Amino acid sequence: MDPDAVAKAFVEHYYSTFDTNRAGLANLYQESSMLHFEGQKYQGTQSIAGKLTGLPFQQCKHQINTVDCQPSGPAGGMLVFVSGNLSLPGEQHALKFSQMFHLIPTGQGSFYVQNDIFRLNYA
Repeated sequence: MDPDAVAKAFVEHYYSTFDTNRAGLANLYQESSMLHFEGQKYQGTQSIAGKLTGLPFQQCKHQINTVDCQPSGPAGGMLVFVSGNLSLPGEQHALKFSQMFHLIPTGQGSFYVQNDIFRLNYA
């Protein structure tokens, strides 16, 4: 398993799903999963999915600039750090963001998001 390839595939899947069917992100999280979104804390699939689907915009487009990853722990987890731009309809300028994911293997050859931290980056 090439960590860079796994990270790249995860990032492509996550942001494509976020941009087209945000409710579909729920299956990437489990009840123990945690999300910190702009300083607000959420735990569990339902709470996290509620936050993501309840954001005050229906359409958006992520442009990924960087993806960095590292193996994490003996169980085969991975840390994935993403930076990029977020474009919203009606906004002239894209918003810069950073997001960190801690991915844990499920045992069935896939991963779930244990930890997710999202921040907008203001200049």
